[in-house]
Amino acid sequence: MKDTDSGILTTISHILLLGFGDLKELWILFFTGFLAVYIISMAANLLLVVLVLDPHLQTPMYFFLSSLSCLEMVSTSNISPVILAGLQAGNVTISLGGCLAQLYLFGALATVECFLLAAMSYDRYLAMCHPLHCGQLVVGSWVGGFLFMGIVSLSLIALSFCGPCEIDHYFCDFQPLLELSCTNTPMVQMVTFFLSFIPASPFLLTVTSYICITCAVLRVPSVSGRHKAFSICSSHLTVMMLFYGTLVSPRDGTGLNPRKELSLLYTVLTPLLNPLVYSLRNQEVSKACGRVARMVSSGGGSIMSPAGLQLMAHPIAATA
Repeated sequence: MKDTDSGILTTISHILLLGFGDLKELWILFFTGFLAVYIISMAANLLLVVLVLDPHLQTPMYFFLSSLSCLEMVSTSNISPVILAGLQAGNVTISLGGCLAQLYLFGALATVECFLLAAMSYDRYLAMCHPLHCGQLVVGSWVGGFLFMGIVSLSLIALSFCGPCEIDHYFCDFQPLLELSCTNTPMVQMVTFFLSFIPASPFLLTVTSYICITCAVLRVPSVSGRHKAFSICSSHLTVMMLFYGTLVSPRDGTGLNPRKELSLLYTVLTPLLNPLVYSLRNQEVSKACGRVARMVSSGGGSIMSPAGLQLMAHPIAATA
């Protein structure tokens, strides 16, 4: 921050996250609610990862889902504990390095999810036409997401931050952190603007894939066949709309900070909704739950089949 008497800029080493300090009178209620959502989200995603070991679910589609669930567990663990600590204490103090690390992980995982959703839509399109190396797409999604956010983080590290040393948010988001910089930021904003086309391209691929899928399905003569084909893709479409719909939120506002409130949708609720959307109307997942429950009650045994071990070692799409 700037000393008005001497004109000297003093860089900050810690940042105060104000979080939801204005709700301190109801902190127990909100703490209980956020804690319940966090626990259920972790349990639901972990359950989906375990269920994919079932021999009947060892297909490329569920291989993608297990990777998505792992991503959601890391993502919600990056944000939710900070929210809970802020609700309990009123605010949270985090080091500048820790703030940049949290931003890096958040941005990288969001980009990975963009790539994964695009890969899943591409898999839906090619499932009946060509074998698809889903393992390579999953690895490429993770590597691409972390590399993309690494470039953005490097541009932030080169800046000097001189305050005020507080952010009216519950985690280290990009724009609030950029506002603390006392150095020239237009270059960073321009670099970020051009880099934003990288996660936008998976969205265009996803839309293109579903346009092709729709055209192909409409050529199916049977009404029941068209309905079955659309129902296969409905869960992925729902998750895609949830993710991209909640990711776009207003950046400015008066009164309550809309960026802060609306960002809860993709940082807290989306990791909870994804496994529920994929399992509630899915008979295969429901049957797998029953088989796992019977296996646990009977005293154990492996649910991983030889075919499943082969898929994990060399995951090539056959059928969905």
